[in-house]
Formats: sequence, structure tokens, C-alpha cells
Amino acid sequence: MERVGIVAVAQTHHNQALSQTVRGLVYQVSKEALTQADLPLERLDTIVTCSSDYWQGMGCSNVFYYEAAASYLKDSPKTEGDSANAFAYACMRILSGIHRTALVVAVTKGSEAPSIATLTNLACDPFYLRPVGIEETAAAALQARLSLERYDGGQEMLAQVARRNLRNAIYNPYAHRRGDFSLAEIMGSPIVADPLRALHCAPSSDGACAILLADEETARQLHPDPVWVLGFGWAAEGYDLGERDFLATTALKQAAQEAYSRAGIQDPRQEIDVVELVAPYAHQEPLWYEGLGLCLPGEGWRFSHEGVVDIEGPLPVNPSGGVLANNPYMARGLMRVVEASLQLWGQAGPHQVKGSPKKALAHSTYGLAGQAHTVIVLAKE
Repeated sequence: MERVGIVAVAQTHHNQALSQTVRGLVYQVSKEALTQADLPLERLDTIVTCSSDYWQGMGCSNVFYYEAAASYLKDSPKTEGDSANAFAYACMRILSGIHRTALVVAVTKGSEAPSIATLTNLACDPFYLRPVGIEETAAAALQARLSLERYDGGQEMLAQVARRNLRNAIYNPYAHRRGDFSLAEIMGSPIVADPLRALHCAPSSDGACAILLADEETARQLHPDPVWVLGFGWAAEGYDLGERDFLATTALKQAAQEAYSRAGIQDPRQEIDVVELVAPYAHQEPLWYEGLGLCLPGEGWRFSHEGVVDIEGPLPVNPSGGVLANNPYMARGLMRVVEASLQLWGQAGPHQVKGSPKKALAHSTYGLAGQAHTVIVLAKE
């Protein structure tokens, strides 16, 4: 089977409120990606977009930016929810042999939508969960409390994770939130849902990104050194929060195993050089380490504080600052692939990691307390 290659990536700056419209953001990244690869529109076969009707406040949300994504008279499906899944779907469209090139675009303007709490409450069961106010942050707080109690953690452990991500973001010119916060500042930020405080939680951001994919032959024509998609996997746990073990990371383990199997990864801790993951709440990052097989079960908190995952460490995690720094909700999964690709190309600018990484992992999650996960393994030749 032929490989799929990444030949161009583009992203906007991220902020609490950008002046561009959704259509303007989509046009910006679509045009930039196609221009980078010097690909004329007639050679672009399919466009896969990711947006949310809820976040845009309208049905068929892709209709609003359709032409801006170079989709006119093109085969152009939309993925609802997680843009990492849109990326995987675009890869499968190329692997089918029907399409040779695919543009993947994701966008969110959080400034024009209701709060994340309001929108994620609507995703809950309407009879048992929605009336009591369960939403993403409340569910995450339940998960955080369980994790801290089981592993004898505290506010300082949460603060250290947030501090590392926000400090990395200082060197990311596209980041929404950044700063060299002290542990005291993080632990003193307002409580959102105990034990989670404001700086433990991802903000709501405006932003968009795009990735241009191609089959192996075309990728080599469009880019002298494509980033290759070695494997991907996804999985989801049940809908009912009461039937899930918040600390088991069952879906993540399944998604990671599928991606590693396809990519030929035997020991992710040793074979992966850089990781970009979606951890909207500080306590989730150590949990995701365990689910990804980067450390043993129960060792996530210790692993996160040993220096291994620091930007200058042997396995840098979120050198971009991750979603604690910028969180365009629908675009954040695809953004991890963008950032991982830039690291492999050595084009991440001030937050480029050392040592010329050869393999990268991009991760995304969607749903309350990590209900669904997607894992993507990328590499350079």
C-alpha cells in the first residue's frame, strides 16, 4: 500500500478573539497550504473540513466557508467534532486510490460561540446528566480529584504541568496564552471546578489550520522531504460517565495500539522523538502518558516531573504549549499534526526541539473526560 505524505501545513495566530471571520480564517490557511506546495486547484482532488454546527451556531456549518476552503465543485465532506479524525479520514481517501491529493481544514471561533461549558453540557444525556449541570470541566474535575487522591497528588503537581506548557508557549508566536507563571500564581488562579483552577484549564480560542496531503508519488513531486503518515488509530469509550473508569484510559490504549501496530512501533518511549497531545486539563497529561505507553500505569505523575518531557528533555511533550496555550476547539487535534510536522521538518522556530527528531506522535481527544481518542504517528525518511 502506498504511503500518505504531508507536503504543506498552515495555521493562523490564535487568540481569544480574532478579527477575521470564519470564512477569512479558512481562506487564509487554505491558500497558504496550497501556495506552499505550488499546487494548482485543478490538481486538488478532495477537501475534508472539520467544524461544528454547535460552535458556529448554524446547521451545515461548512456551507458558510465552503468556497474559502477551495471546495467549489470539489468532493468535500465535513467531519463533525475532532479534526484529528478529519485528518485520518483524508488519509483513507488517498489510500483508497480514488484521490491523489487532499486538503484538511479545521476552524473554530470560540469568541462567537457560547462557552465550552454550555456546549459540552448539551452533549450530555438530556434526562440524567444535563439537568445537574455536568459539562466538560465538571467531568474533568471529577477525574482530576480521583487521580490526585489515588496517586497522592496535590495542587503543586497540577501547577507544574501547567507551568511547563505555558512556559513552552512563550516561544510559540501563534499561541493564545503564554507566560512564565510561578507555581504560586497558578495555584492562586481562580477555582473553576475544584480541584481545577483557571490556569489548569485550556482557554477558548479562535483559530484555524490546514494540512495538504498527497499519495507517495505526488508527495515526492510537491515536497523534497515529505512527512509520512506511518499509522493512526482511534477508539471511544461508552457514553455514560457512571459506567467508565476515569483513570483506565481504555480508549486511548486501544487507539495507541492500533496506531503503533500500523506504524511498526514496538517501544514508543524509545522510538518516538517528540509528542504533541491534547490535554485540555493539566491532570490529563500524566494520564495520557500512561495510555500512550510512554510510562507504566500509575507512574504518569512521576514521569511528568522527571524532566523527560521538558522541551530540552529526551522526549519533549507539547513544545508548542499544547492546548493549555491555544484551544480552537475543533481545530486543536489537527493543530497537533501541524506542530508535529513542523518539528520533523525542523521548522518550528523558537520552540524547535533539539536533535533533529525523526518520529513524532500527534494525539487528540474529544468528549467528556477523554471519552474518545485519536493517535497519529508521523516520520521523516
